[in-house]
Amino acid sequence: MCDTPMLNEWLRKGRRDWSVNRRRFVALGAAGIVAACAPAGQSGAMERGSAQGETGGAGDPQGDGPALVEDHVTIETADGTMDAFFVRPAEGSHPAILTWPDIAGLREAFEVMARRLAGQGYAVLVANPYYRDTPAPQFTDFDDFRANDGFQAVRPWREKLTADAIMRDATAAVGWLDAQEAVDTARGVGTHGYCMGGPFTVWTAAAVPGRVGAAASLHGGGLVREGDPQSPHALLGDTQASYLVAIGQNDDAQAPEVKTVLREAADAAGRPAEVNVYAADHGWTVIDSPVYDEAEAERAWTAMSALFGRAL
Repeated sequence: MCDTPMLNEWLRKGRRDWSVNRRRFVALGAAGIVAACAPAGQSGAMERGSAQGETGGAGDPQGDGPALVEDHVTIETADGTMDAFFVRPAEGSHPAILTWPDIAGLREAFEVMARRLAGQGYAVLVANPYYRDTPAPQFTDFDDFRANDGFQAVRPWREKLTADAIMRDATAAVGWLDAQEAVDTARGVGTHGYCMGGPFTVWTAAAVPGRVGAAASLHGGGLVREGDPQSPHALLGDTQASYLVAIGQNDDAQAPEVKTVLREAADAAGRPAEVNVYAADHGWTVIDSPVYDEAEAERAWTAMSALFGRAL
């Protein structure tokens, strides 16, 4: 997963100027958002101007998409009060997307990415998976995570994120989304997760099978856990979702059998699944990652957008 020797090497990579990545990412898919790179306000809804439409969303790819509103929200769960970031088009109701961040948690990078997805015509909720211990952000960016021994800091928090815990959280989050005027409950819910959030997408789909229609794992770890009845690959048959599994090339080199097990499990469960290895290393899709790869990140974003467009 996210604490292997291979990923420790990833953490040792040099500092990356993620502000450059952020600007380029916004320009690629949400150039019309006003002040999209500024931190969101802490209370109330904030309008963000217009976002350029993308594949799978409700905007004109050649022109301006919907104006966005966003705020930080709290959601009551069986285990406490989850804080989260919620961004959506200012008008109308839209399919909902639940985002599970990587090991460094909910932070500005994921808010930027959520705005882009909302600009495609979705109501996007980014969960703080560590809410049982501390509100977000736990780290300002991935460099802050690396510089402050992030693995050791999050280890006791991560231990609480069992399949059962995430399924409880997902049930609460989807229920909260379905109560929002901005969410079209006649459409399916999508979910996507990064790094440790990859398996959370399958657990989400299993927790609320009647609502979750699409799940995307971006360099997710722990999707195949042999001998564990709650391994994500073993639960595909308990879901009604279509899947995208994007695997990093170094993850595949370390465990080449994972892609085959996932494909076979999806086939056996009768679930549509695109399982591909990308020419980039673990973490490549997150814009403040030291290994962010724009070309391969855009390839994964396009595949994810197409999945949501088809399935929701």
